[in-house]
Amino acid sequence: MTITTEDELEALKAIGRVCAIARDKAADALRPGITTAELDAIVRAVLSEHGARSAPEITYGFPGASCISVNEVVAHGIPGDRVIAAGDLVNIDVSAELNGVFADTGASFIVPTADPKLAALCRDGKRAMWEGIRAVKSGGAFADIGNAIGAFAKKHRYTLIENLASHGVGNSLHDEPSEISTWPDRKERRRITDGLVFTVEPFLSLGARYAVDAEPEDGFTLWAEPEAPTVQFEHTIVATKRGALVMTTV
Repeated sequence: MTITTEDELEALKAIGRVCAIARDKAADALRPGITTAELDAIVRAVLSEHGARSAPEITYGFPGASCISVNEVVAHGIPGDRVIAAGDLVNIDVSAELNGVFADTGASFIVPTADPKLAALCRDGKRAMWEGIRAVKSGGAFADIGNAIGAFAKKHRYTLIENLASHGVGNSLHDEPSEISTWPDRKERRRITDGLVFTVEPFLSLGARYAVDAEPEDGFTLWAEPEAPTVQFEHTIVATKRGALVMTTV
């Protein structure tokens, strides 16, 4: 999607805000004893209240309103009867559609009491995302995003998942441009056009470099390889000459 009118921008802001509210309400409910299905029900209730629909559900037939990934699951975790425990690392990924416009956001959280290393990983995962967002401007290079995130990860001795990329969003959940690297990628030579809508979503890890299918495969769940704690933070943004406008905030 490329924003060309104020009405388009307002429509994107509207669904971005709904996704952010759902993400934050689920995060506020995180506590030992709650199930991932109960967290997903909170997301579904928020979407329904605002007349929005779950993007993974309507696009891919995903069995849930949101992706809830815990510990060894790096992405696309299916909500169910898994019980959250103290110290768990939980990612809440919310994408939705409202009036034909899609937005996507995600964040990782530690359920108290946290391992200090995992708390630092969450803090730095968010910082890595903002490094990428600050590298965005129309006319700039997509490679600047991955280079900025990669420099941060290297400085702080983290790894990055290198087969889960950012993507265009707006007209669909996974819009053009596809496969925007959030790691240094010499093959990335595309430029960022004015008004372009896409996500910035690095996966920062304590050792993992790839996401692989779970065993047994269910068509959705991805695990970190090699297995290591991994966090994801994501915003939907619009590229402008002055930088990125973040859409998925309350």
